[in-house]
Amino acid sequence: MLILQSLLALLRAYYDFVDISPLYRHAAPTVTLDTATVTGVASGSVNEWLGIPFALPPTGNLRFQLPQPIPSYNTSFSATAYGPACPQQPPTIPIPPGLPAETIDYVTSAIYNTLVPSSEDCLTVNVVAPANATPGSNLPVVIWIYGGGYETGGTSSYNGSVIINKAIGLNVPAIYVSMNYRLTAFGFLASKEVKEAGVGNLGMQDQRQAMRWVQKYISAFGGDPTKVTIWGESAGAWSVGLHMITNGGNPEGLFRAAFMESGSPIPIGDITHGQGYYDFIVDQTGCAGSSDTLQCLREVPYDTLMNATKNTPNLFSYQSLAIAWLPRVDGVFLTADPQQLVLQGSVADIPFVTGDCDDEGTLFSFSTLNITTDAQLAEYLQTYWFPGAPAATIQQLLLDYPQGPTQGSPYDTGDLNELSAQFKRIASIQGDAAFQAPRRFFLQQRSGLQNTWAFLSKRLKLVPILGSFHTSDLLNVYGGHDMASYLVRFVTNLDPNGSGTLAWPKWTTSAPNLLTFLDGLIPQEITQDTYRADAIAYMINVNLNYTR
Repeated sequence: MLILQSLLALLRAYYDFVDISPLYRHAAPTVTLDTATVTGVASGSVNEWLGIPFALPPTGNLRFQLPQPIPSYNTSFSATAYGPACPQQPPTIPIPPGLPAETIDYVTSAIYNTLVPSSEDCLTVNVVAPANATPGSNLPVVIWIYGGGYETGGTSSYNGSVIINKAIGLNVPAIYVSMNYRLTAFGFLASKEVKEAGVGNLGMQDQRQAMRWVQKYISAFGGDPTKVTIWGESAGAWSVGLHMITNGGNPEGLFRAAFMESGSPIPIGDITHGQGYYDFIVDQTGCAGSSDTLQCLREVPYDTLMNATKNTPNLFSYQSLAIAWLPRVDGVFLTADPQQLVLQGSVADIPFVTGDCDDEGTLFSFSTLNITTDAQLAEYLQTYWFPGAPAATIQQLLLDYPQGPTQGSPYDTGDLNELSAQFKRIASIQGDAAFQAPRRFFLQQRSGLQNTWAFLSKRLKLVPILGSFHTSDLLNVYGGHDMASYLVRFVTNLDPNGSGTLAWPKWTTSAPNLLTFLDGLIPQEITQDTYRADAIAYMINVNLNYTR
């Protein structure tokens, strides 16, 4: 069995054991929300409340509407199981012939680990707290936002008990919250009709509403609403970055710190750039003849809308990370391209951590193996990644990211891992465009203005073809390893440092320090964030000028 799956399974088995063992069993915990008594699950040294609705079901006429808060809880209920995830878009995974079995295991686990039972009625939160927490404990809070390319994912895939047990063990007890949010067309429908109705970026609005729920109710679980850190990975980290820049950079008291794994504020175009996907959904659902296509989409049967959505491009389609369903500039949640907002200083003045895996692009580059020439790659980049960019700009990118496999991703693997003539090159371009360049740009712009730390994960570098692939850092944190230690200390102290771990210096333009996680006997070292300096600098410039 895959190492990642095996370790996570062992962790789950351990926590299942402590839940049923007489040595660990204690009474089912309860909490009072408004006038309701909510019963959770006792699980060793922590208590869990799972599947608590934080907004009215976004069904019927509330489909494609802003999330509506629960007026009040006035009926007692049990919160002992995760709620269903929001509607998912199953990916189509291109598995090239001859791919090593180990690599296939990692590819499928990284993707299908996020696919869980789903329902349109999905807006729930989960809370994990130390078993001894009381309403007066005033513990810091970490809010987890899962990834999945805004297409897949759910809270049940992530065991918050691991994080809180780590915090307890390091004497920095905290409370963990996770939320579901609408995905695919249900959460990120984009068109002029959506813009005019003011209902864009619903998945982001769901996340924001869950944060408001935390402000209102987390003290009942023992949390301090003034000490909230938002934390995410992949699309969850992109989301964290967007929450930092929305609303003129005013976090509205919803959070005081941010932790981003594989994601920073990304270049995003206007919401009308999604018009083609909207029109396709309208056509596929039979709404094309309606005088109000948006209202028609609210009224079509769920299965009809879901089937239409499944026929749109996904993360592993040919266009890959130039994804179809994602946040866009809607004039409400996002008033401009996020990177332009960063340039304008529309950034929450809070400490933050941001970092990437070394080989972010490899997992997403199996669908483009038919690209074998420079001309084909140039056409691909101009069509999907940088529409409107002149040919000279694309040619400069090709010079900055040469075809030689020794310079491609997975990095530092020489001539190995070259699935096709352009695979490692495309993996390098995609990884930098979507992850590395936005991270470095964000850090450069905020250097000296707020406390920032940055990391690079080079673990699992020996996985064939993939290297230190996107999502590989999740084992480090949800496996309860050293990244989890840095995380929980940051949540409590607004500084990731503490005894027993390598000192992590801040990132500044004059000293761009990276805490680098490594395989082998030396698990971490401090390196400099200067790799591919010219190429990433040019990619930053291209990202600023040509949005999808």
